[in-house]
Amino acid sequence: MLKKMGSQVSKQIEKRKTIQTEEKTLSDLKSLGENYPGCDYHPSDRKNWMANLNPDKLKIKMIVWPGTHDSATDKIGIPGISRPFAQCQTLSIYNQLVRGTRVFDIRVQEDRRVCHGILLTYSVDVVIKDIKKFLSETVSEIIILEVRTEFGHNDPPEFDKYLEENLGEYLVHQDDNVFDKTIAEVLPKRVICVWKPRNSTQPKAKSSLWSAGYLRDNWINTDLPLTKFESNMKYLSQQEHVVSRKYFYRVENTVTPVPDNPVLCVKPVTERIHRYARFFISQCFSKGCGDKLQIFSTDFIDLDFVDACVGLTHARVEGKA
Repeated sequence: MLKKMGSQVSKQIEKRKTIQTEEKTLSDLKSLGENYPGCDYHPSDRKNWMANLNPDKLKIKMIVWPGTHDSATDKIGIPGISRPFAQCQTLSIYNQLVRGTRVFDIRVQEDRRVCHGILLTYSVDVVIKDIKKFLSETVSEIIILEVRTEFGHNDPPEFDKYLEENLGEYLVHQDDNVFDKTIAEVLPKRVICVWKPRNSTQPKAKSSLWSAGYLRDNWINTDLPLTKFESNMKYLSQQEHVVSRKYFYRVENTVTPVPDNPVLCVKPVTERIHRYARFFISQCFSKGCGDKLQIFSTDFIDLDFVDACVGLTHARVEGKA
């Protein structure tokens, strides 16, 4: 027993050293700079930032979409007890939208409640209500709404019909041609809704919902910041350029708690990589894949993260990136 305990302690010490080494390496690399086209741009009105980038010129494929990971976890769990282990955002969906977020990762279970793992929170009705409120207050903002059945849970019955009934007037129908359209050409439709069931049938071609293949990523489950940073870059470099891509590709500027480390709360773990979003964008250009970045997501989204994405979008519109 003592030998086993000693082995576990030794592993934890080595893991802590690895984390510290990776954090220092990233910090040292950051001294290379965070410059990229549009890095000095800050939107005057984040609630309407797409409208202010000229909807007649801004094509869907040109947008660098600021997104959130586990988007609807602001009230999940019990405060001070289970919440720190599952909360990835502190803002409601509406407040995220107002601050500029445009891509949402919503996890659901069989009772149409939002969840993160085994923890449940409010009904998905709350998410839909927030989205519709925001859409009623704006004119030219497009949203990508990803809804998936969480791992270990069953699909909500007839959930595709639920989404169509509640968002029907706003839904952009599944169509490869959408990527080449400007925002003005997509309007008045406002929501690209990707439905990812675990067992039910995927949305069919030309339907009002988009199937899983249209929103791709390469999830790397690690709490090591440099490992995640380099993996993100590797997988992004393997994607098609946005000018020819007929799917959305997401990079997540996140690291997540893993069982082999005693730090299991989301906030302190994700802080290891959170501040390197602008550096990642700058490195995309240094490594020749700045024109491949499309959806960029984070835990605990802040205004600077939004500005980083909007700035690069602005540069693309202006032909500077």
